[in-house]
Amino acid sequence: MGDPRKPRKKWMSPGHPWRKERLEAELKLLGQYGLRNKREIWIAQTIVRKFRHQARSLLAAPKEVREQAEKALLRRLYNLGLLPENATLDDVLRLTVEDLLERRLQTIVYKKGLARTIYQARQLIVHGHIAIAGRRVTSPGYLVSRSEEDLIDYAPTSPFKVKAQEEV
Repeated sequence: MGDPRKPRKKWMSPGHPWRKERLEAELKLLGQYGLRNKREIWIAQTIVRKFRHQARSLLAAPKEVREQAEKALLRRLYNLGLLPENATLDDVLRLTVEDLLERRLQTIVYKKGLARTIYQARQLIVHGHIAIAGRRVTSPGYLVSRSEEDLIDYAPTSPFKVKAQEEV
C-alpha cells in the first residue's frame, strides 16, 4: 500500500532537463502566471496530459464503452471551465497548459481585480484574505470550477473586505 505520510507524486519532470526551448517557455509561464517554481508548471502539464490520455483511450474504445465515459469526461472538463458546453474529444486533445493555468485561483483573483498584480494575488490567497463562498482557501493552485467562479471574494474577516466596502 505505501506509507500514508508519503503521498504519491503529483507530477512528472521533463525527460530532458536542459532543452533551451523548454526552459524559455517554462520561464515565460512562471512570470506570466506568478508561479512559485517549475514544479507548479509540471503539475499542470501532468493534469493536462492525463486528460488528453483519457481522450485518446476513449477514441480507441468500442462505442458502447465510449459514449458514457466520454460524456462524463466532457462534463467534468466543462464544470472545471476548461471546455465549452458543446465540446468534443478533439477539443480535449487541444487542451494546453495555459488553459489549465487560467483556471487557478491565483489567476482568477488577479483577473477579477481583487489584486493589483499576479504576485499580490498569490500573497492574498496564502495569507488567508481570499474566500470562495465565505470559505477561506489558502492554496493558489486551487482549480476553480465554473460554479465557484462568481463566489470568489475577500474573506469575511479580512481587512481588505472592510476597505472595499468603505470605498463603495
